[in-house]
Amino acid sequence: MKLYSSTTSPFVRKVQVVAEEAGIADRITLVPVLTMPTKPSDELIAKNPLVKMPALELDDGSVLYDSRVICEYLDTLHERRPLIPASGAPRWTALREQALADGILDAGILVRYETVLRPAAARSQDWIEAQCLKVTQGLEALVSQPPRLGDHPTIGVISTVCALGWLEFRNPLASRPSGPIDMRKQFPEAFAWYEEARRRPSFEKTEPRG
Repeated sequence: MKLYSSTTSPFVRKVQVVAEEAGIADRITLVPVLTMPTKPSDELIAKNPLVKMPALELDDGSVLYDSRVICEYLDTLHERRPLIPASGAPRWTALREQALADGILDAGILVRYETVLRPAAARSQDWIEAQCLKVTQGLEALVSQPPRLGDHPTIGVISTVCALGWLEFRNPLASRPSGPIDMRKQFPEAFAWYEEARRRPSFEKTEPRG
């Protein structure tokens, strides 16, 4: 299998962590892709019509996207304990945690696009503020209901670690028009959880860089 990827993408990282935890990382070849929203990669266009990473090309040539679909597929390829619980409250809790983490990332990435890619004169301060609010609201929700840690991470734990890792890596809240936010000071409980959770080898091996 081939994973079209970037070392800075938190969604690619989520897939990599799932592969590591499932014990199948050696079955996946990473294919680095350079792409930007304003300058899409032809290689990525050929694999994913939405021009987003990650995209997973299977051995038969078919391609899966996005990260949630890829993670669910990879979770069917191993005999270990599932990373996505099969049913009941554990399943819906893990999927809700994944949705919260992915939503935080979506908003944070939009802030980065607006502040890094868009010319300063064309930026919407109201838009940036609104996306920053989604990030802070998401972090408050995380503090109130943090994913449960244990010896076996669920997709909720994995997604949350990837989200917090990216927030620290890119720090989108530093661009909040009404004033920058020091995330570790404002959300100490979230980052205390993160420091404990990130110690797993699968997280250490996939730290964002670039």
